[in-house]
Amino acid sequence: MTTPKQLLVRAAARNNAEWCAAMSRSHGVTGEFGTQAWAAPARTPLYYPDAVTLVPGADRAALVARIDTAAPGACVKDSFADLDLTEAGFQVLFEAQWIHRPASPPAAASDLAWTVASDPDTLRAWALAWDNGDGNADLFRPGLLHDPATSLLAGQSADGRVGAGAVASRSDHVVGLSNVFALDGGPDVAWPVVLGAVNRLFPTLPVVGYEQGDGLVVAIRHGFAPVGTLRIRLHGS
Repeated sequence: MTTPKQLLVRAAARNNAEWCAAMSRSHGVTGEFGTQAWAAPARTPLYYPDAVTLVPGADRAALVARIDTAAPGACVKDSFADLDLTEAGFQVLFEAQWIHRPASPPAAASDLAWTVASDPDTLRAWALAWDNGDGNADLFRPGLLHDPATSLLAGQSADGRVGAGAVASRSDHVVGLSNVFALDGGPDVAWPVVLGAVNRLFPTLPVVGYEQGDGLVVAIRHGFAPVGTLRIRLHGS
């Protein structure tokens, strides 16, 4: 019997896979959804997995056969933390928790106004703020602006500076939040503005995502609950 938490994990995994697919498409990499997993045959963008499992107990051999393990950096998001890919050369990179928050306004207000990036200039400003000088702002490409399920939420100060943000990925039953950031004050500053934006854009949809460590602690403080464990597995680590 599938429990409510297991259903939430399945919804969160599917939502996250759809976001990974959108990001990959913006880089010219086309993945494919199967009954057990989404997978891409070529290396996906930095920080993004080559496969995301969608159901517990996915067939390990079939999953590995769908991705490129010859090139360095193959990565699998083991959404249910139940795959042993050691014999295929994968090791656990890190473990995290899927999180869920019912549809509701944030408990705290934000001093930042929010908008959705809708043009290349706003996208670039968002990406530079997200990157904060690490040199990876080009990860977010203009093709994302044309994806109907993707909204890049920008929290702006009175002078128009992007100070916080996140990616909101809408699917049938949930909206996923990822890449949550704030230049000053960390996620405690980011969560109120992005949750407020999501509640205005998608008032009936619960919010999902995943976090670990201090980020998980902060997310719980802002109304999320952990619902299941996931593992990121890296080939050749």
